[in-house]
Amino acid sequence: MSQYKDMGKEELLEIKRNLELQYKEMKCKKLSLDMTRGKPDLNQLNLGMGMLDVINSTSDLIGEDGIDFRNYGILDGIIEAKRLLASMVGVKAENVLVAGNGSLPLMYDRLVQAMLQGVRGHTPWCRLEKVKFLCPVPGYDRHFAMTEQLGIEMINVPILADGPDMDMIEELVAADESIKGIWCTPQYANPTGITYTDEVVRRFAALQPKAKDFRIYWDNAYSIHHLYEDKQDNLLEILAECEKAGNPDLVYTFFSTSKVSLPGAGVAGMATSIKNLEAIKKQISLKTIGYDKLNQIRHVRFFKDEDGFKSHMRKHAAILRPKFDLVLEILGRELEGTGIADYTRPNGGYFISFDAMENCAKEIIKKCQEAGVTLTAAGATFPYGVDAQDRNIRIAPSYVSLADLQVAMGVFVVVTKLVSIERLL
Repeated sequence: MSQYKDMGKEELLEIKRNLELQYKEMKCKKLSLDMTRGKPDLNQLNLGMGMLDVINSTSDLIGEDGIDFRNYGILDGIIEAKRLLASMVGVKAENVLVAGNGSLPLMYDRLVQAMLQGVRGHTPWCRLEKVKFLCPVPGYDRHFAMTEQLGIEMINVPILADGPDMDMIEELVAADESIKGIWCTPQYANPTGITYTDEVVRRFAALQPKAKDFRIYWDNAYSIHHLYEDKQDNLLEILAECEKAGNPDLVYTFFSTSKVSLPGAGVAGMATSIKNLEAIKKQISLKTIGYDKLNQIRHVRFFKDEDGFKSHMRKHAAILRPKFDLVLEILGRELEGTGIADYTRPNGGYFISFDAMENCAKEIIKKCQEAGVTLTAAGATFPYGVDAQDRNIRIAPSYVSLADLQVAMGVFVVVTKLVSIERLL
């Protein structure tokens, strides 16, 4: 396929006329297809329905240490759930706190507590003149929304093929005491789908930040979300690397079963050093006497162990894999060689990151919306919603059916070609 930039004006105009006819026909179909978020579809939700049957009114609800799961108490989670979630991300159960139904509240709590009370005796951020966060881009919009709401200044850090630009990160954190943290989705990242290499993880663990209350916010949301049996990314476990590097307190790792069991009814956890955990437990003791232990034991009895997780995730992959394969097949067939697009080919997670020609993303998303295909807003994968190059689009294939996905991607590639040619002309 010829690159569009090498074509003459008349050739481009002819292609444009054909695309406009196709686009007009697509608009007449009155589609309504939602690809805004990486939500599990109905078939995936059904995989977790057995969780509702593992406990009932006749179940034994006394834990191995004699705790009655129906009553108050156990601030940091039952030991059975700690072991289960620890197996998900490869940490020690003693380093795990098990909380509510999702990891976002845990992340938000860490930010708010740092803002109001400080991190382990350090000055509360609200009393400081300036607080900054590093944000690898493109990244997760909800991370950026939380920090923006709290008035934290965000600094873009480019994502490279092996992870964030570590040269830039090391230089910035060593020089600026107002930089208090960095957001990371280290495995099958949202939206790029990349996994940080061992070298990148070790460089994170060895950081020497000027701010003593600096923390790495390690959102390991997709640690077991592999798409392929024969192509699986492996992420080096950062908490152990931090201990080896003499920085045991440097990282907060977050994870959950939100897209493993039932979104909205999952179990979330975080792993960090014992000293960090003790400080966190003191803070959260003021807002809860303990999280939902019945939901925790429900997960334990449903999944049982690491092998149970793996078996269950193979079922998720069987549903998701054809959708990712379809998207990549259509993008390859329709856009490869045109010179108007680049995109990731992830081995897991929930997203494909698509880069259009410069100054095209907003128009592509707008025209898709007009044809009944709703995508994540342009700029959402950048702090403040500003993609300076107006290129990045997050494709979320999971929620729509395979048949609808084929229709949606048909609209997407036609619109991408049309907008690109308009830009070139």
